[in-house]
Amino acid sequence: MGAAVGLVAGAGLLLIWLSCSVPRSSRSAGPRPSRTADLLARAGLGRFSPRALGCACLVLALLAFVVMLAVTSTPPVAAVFAAIAGSLPVALVSGRARRRQREFAQVWPEVVDSLASGVRAGLSLPESLAALADRGPESLRPVFAGFARHYQTTGRFDVALDALKEQLSDPVGDRVVEGLRVARAVGGGDLGRLLRNLSGHLRDDERIRAELESRQAWAVNAARLAVSAPWAILLMMSAQTDAVRAFGTPGGAVVLLLAAGCCVVAYAVMMRIGRLPAERRVLG
Repeated sequence: MGAAVGLVAGAGLLLIWLSCSVPRSSRSAGPRPSRTADLLARAGLGRFSPRALGCACLVLALLAFVVMLAVTSTPPVAAVFAAIAGSLPVALVSGRARRRQREFAQVWPEVVDSLASGVRAGLSLPESLAALADRGPESLRPVFAGFARHYQTTGRFDVALDALKEQLSDPVGDRVVEGLRVARAVGGGDLGRLLRNLSGHLRDDERIRAELESRQAWAVNAARLAVSAPWAILLMMSAQTDAVRAFGTPGGAVVLLLAAGCCVVAYAVMMRIGRLPAERRVLG
């Protein structure tokens, strides 16, 4: 058992080293980011590569397999919990991405109101955006600080807006940035009116979506509870070797496989039924 633990630890360290040794340029190669890279960007974890996430999943899966194999001496049970542990990093990143987007959606109207106030005070649109690094919503201040640095370096508003969109990786942020681009082109007395209309539209959209998400929550929670309950019971049974020994036979392995397949299909169907239309980065 000591040799197995050492092998798993060595494999995990090797995978982590390989993920960190990939050059930055090769990570960002290609015209379009992968779905995993886009998920990391939406979660605010763009500094990590998809390979690093995959390595984290693999290391957790190997660790869970070794631990459960030592506890239960039943490879099929250990494999089940290895699969569950291996999916945890992706689930955590997905949850972080959803929370981050909800948080951004709530503060965007405040951002646009601050921009309108700055324009009325005589500031230009780039100056108003840069000022949000100090007086904007707390969650967006680092992003607008990056915009200010980029604009000061290049002096090009459109290029700085593109960098802002890439850093945000947010569908609502895309709409706001493109609205600001149009507002900048229009200028004049219409700028304030455009910003006020944009703020009102964002507030209406957020209110409607918040109501729908509150009604959807029961379906999501019910699906998660229904899927996690059988495996929580199996985990408690794992403390008794005799109770899980039956799953070590071919028939027991088939039962576990069928149960896992049913849980995955039922969870996917439940989430499909209660899913809200996802906003897409059509301008990203």
